[in-house]
Amino acid sequence: MLGVLSLQLSTGFIIVGAYADKIRKTLFAQLRDAVKRGEVDSREVARASAELNRLLYRIVVDELKSDKGDVIRARIDYDVSGGKISWKYDTLKVEYFKRVPDDEVAKHVEKVVAVAEEVVAERIAYEVKEVVTTAMGDCVLEVMLGERKVGMLAATPLGDLIAVRGAVLEPNPVLVRGKLPAQGSMAETVRRGLQSLIEASEAVDVEEAEKAIKELEAVVERERGGSS
Repeated sequence: MLGVLSLQLSTGFIIVGAYADKIRKTLFAQLRDAVKRGEVDSREVARASAELNRLLYRIVVDELKSDKGDVIRARIDYDVSGGKISWKYDTLKVEYFKRVPDDEVAKHVEKVVAVAEEVVAERIAYEVKEVVTTAMGDCVLEVMLGERKVGMLAATPLGDLIAVRGAVLEPNPVLVRGKLPAQGSMAETVRRGLQSLIEASEAVDVEEAEKAIKELEAVVERERGGSS
């Protein structure tokens, strides 16, 4: 192996009680070929995994006071050079998810199940907020659910109709495509017709919905950059 080999290790989502073993196995898997070629000693892989595990133990167990049933995902970049593994600690990212006790979860489940028919039937209180009007005349809007942004839409005037495209993430990810009869401004038209559009929309994976949202966020950035 010539020069420096730069890689990233990710534990994936894993319970706290198992992350140490996952780090060791993942590091050995990533460097399997280098070990076979004699470029890195297996003892160095074991040493590096133990070093990272000590650091994560301090963060997750000592600082966050985790339980073994909690979930984390850790990601970190590292270099391999001259047979040595060096962690880039300034790239370490740790996501942490606290397990809620079963009895507390059950209490909330029972509360909602008791009014299940009402919950399923009620209209979702979406709001739309105009963000920018593009040079081509499209109106880009954020979809809000309470204080959370849960989607992005673009409205395009087509005579007496407004064409709408975009995506909404909650409560279910959907790609929004459709046309609405113009009723006032484009934002007002979308506000009035959004529920019916979503009900007729295509259910998709979260990743696909997020991609559509990011594309519209990029439009907003371009328009704002061009107007500054």
